[in-house]
Amino acid sequence: MKTMKTKTSPKMAVNLGPLKLNNPVMTASGTFGYGEEYAGYLDLSRLGAVVVKGLSLKPRLGNPPPRIMETSGGMLNSIGLQNIGVDAFIEEKLPFLRKYNTAVVANIYGETYDEFKQVAKKLSSAKGVHALEVNISCPNVKKGGVSFGADPKVAAIVTRTVKDETGLPVIVKLTPNVTDVAAVAVAVEKAGADIISLINTLTGMSVDLKTRRPHLKNITGGLSGPAIKPVALRMVWQVLQKVSIPVIGIGGIMTAEDALEFLILGAKAVQIGTANFINPCATLDIIEGIKIYLADNGIKDINEIIGTFRP
Repeated sequence: MKTMKTKTSPKMAVNLGPLKLNNPVMTASGTFGYGEEYAGYLDLSRLGAVVVKGLSLKPRLGNPPPRIMETSGGMLNSIGLQNIGVDAFIEEKLPFLRKYNTAVVANIYGETYDEFKQVAKKLSSAKGVHALEVNISCPNVKKGGVSFGADPKVAAIVTRTVKDETGLPVIVKLTPNVTDVAAVAVAVEKAGADIISLINTLTGMSVDLKTRRPHLKNITGGLSGPAIKPVALRMVWQVLQKVSIPVIGIGGIMTAEDALEFLILGAKAVQIGTANFINPCATLDIIEGIKIYLADNGIKDINEIIGTFRP
């Protein structure tokens, strides 16, 4: 990726309602650790936001290995939301992130409404957290393990539960594993979501021909990477037609060109996930590539191109 050579760099700041970002490029939860793991490769202050690994009320070991499998055009993972727990994050990881001039978004999840409530409450009083991203792709144990995000009514309850416990902007991250993602988006908007992010991973699996067993111990896993970008673009477009709150596009973004597709559709920001595993500096390359595109096309402000899609 070549470096910007123009004298005046395009303006890159974006506003997602109450959440202000230096630029529209964020990391995706689960692919960037707690930020510290990538600090040796890039200046975190240059990112629009760091979205940390999903946080639960108590530490979680996740699923047994093998739990990652490379596929054509992407990867499958069944990490199982392994994390150190919200208390350890606040005590051990957040002080490091406070040193950087970038927004910190805490991704949260629970297996019950009360767990979402408690995690949100703890993070809301922690210095240095700028927004909460609610993962409704996780299982609702009181509903037989069905995803919170599979039912618009249940997704709305989770959203309202978190909103009632925090003054921070609330981002609700939607699962693509539903019949009508726009219906879920409308439900969480009505319940008070400030921002919507999508998509989370698509459910997939892979078979080992030698053993005739699944490559993943959990059998199924989440598919991410370039293979899912067309699906992500379609779902983001569908949601943009139905909601008025800001939308963050996620799914298969590897290059600046990929990111620009989501921005042109109308997404106010994007999240970079699997690309971080291939290139630890992928986020910075994408930011720089967007600047070059804007400069080459005589665009002085990133906001001039957001939502300019012509169907």
